[in-house]
Amino acid sequence: MKLAPLSTVGNAHDDSVWTAAWVPATDESPPLLLTGSLDETVRLWKPEGPQKLQTNTGHCLGVVSVAAHPSGRIAASASIDSFIRVFDVATNNTIATLEAPPSEVWQLQFNPQGTILAAAGGGSASVKLWDTAQWQLTATLSVPRLEGLKPSEKTGSKKFVLSVAWSPDGRQIACGSMDGTISIFDVTRTKFLHHLEGHNMPVRSLVYSSAPLDARVLFSASDDGHTHVYDTEGKTLISSLSGHSGWVLSVDVSPDGMAIATGSSDRTVRLWDLKMRAAAQIMTGHTDQVWSVAFGPPIKTDVRSCLLASVSDDKSLSFYKYA
Repeated sequence: MKLAPLSTVGNAHDDSVWTAAWVPATDESPPLLLTGSLDETVRLWKPEGPQKLQTNTGHCLGVVSVAAHPSGRIAASASIDSFIRVFDVATNNTIATLEAPPSEVWQLQFNPQGTILAAAGGGSASVKLWDTAQWQLTATLSVPRLEGLKPSEKTGSKKFVLSVAWSPDGRQIACGSMDGTISIFDVTRTKFLHHLEGHNMPVRSLVYSSAPLDARVLFSASDDGHTHVYDTEGKTLISSLSGHSGWVLSVDVSPDGMAIATGSSDRTVRLWDLKMRAAAQIMTGHTDQVWSVAFGPPIKTDVRSCLLASVSDDKSLSFYKYA
């Protein structure tokens, strides 16, 4: 497995690019990439070229998260302006605007079935679930404080929820907090199950394994410089991957489940071989911290290959081929 640099868009946005997500292919369109920036816009890209297809100007403050529906037809963006905007990918028309109090939305993720949009609830120390039929708030999963803490020690800043991920079957949600803990919830019962511990600094990114046999495996990226591999059922830390010299800001898993990619404040993108539990490659193309890495779907003509995208504070967007 290896990453081969394909192309870089030098000024993909007018300011720092904080988030990226792939839009699945439809009958009319190949897979596309969404990016969100401090410049208040969401942009849609065709990797070939790369070509910018459109710019979405629906927000009035920086965009912190973008997410695409499994159908590839709609997407959502969250901003520090306290709004989630749901829009039609092809036309850019707004479908719904979901309002959240200040600092209440930090990361978005649709469930695999496309019926629920989860939003990491920031200062509310919760994950909010919105149904995608009526765009109504249907549930709030509240992160409990760790045992042993007095109520007075339950500070909002410590339990600020930064990241969220769905299990492959859509039955569980994991969320990462500012204090380094990861909370696991049963979605069908809207019930907190347990914490995963091991990090001692903010957990900014989470992703479940894409390998069918490893559906209970969760990867986490933290400011402590480590990427952890957890067994969410056994509540155990399987391994800790270290090598970045700064915060690990993003993690994603390859479609074949054999590798993960991480982006860091040390300006690098790293590809990790999960069997070797080691960094297989270090990409040094960015000149500032890398906020998001995202694997695309397998390439139809070469199903063992896919694209990886990375975005950075240096305003650039880079594409690599993973094979």
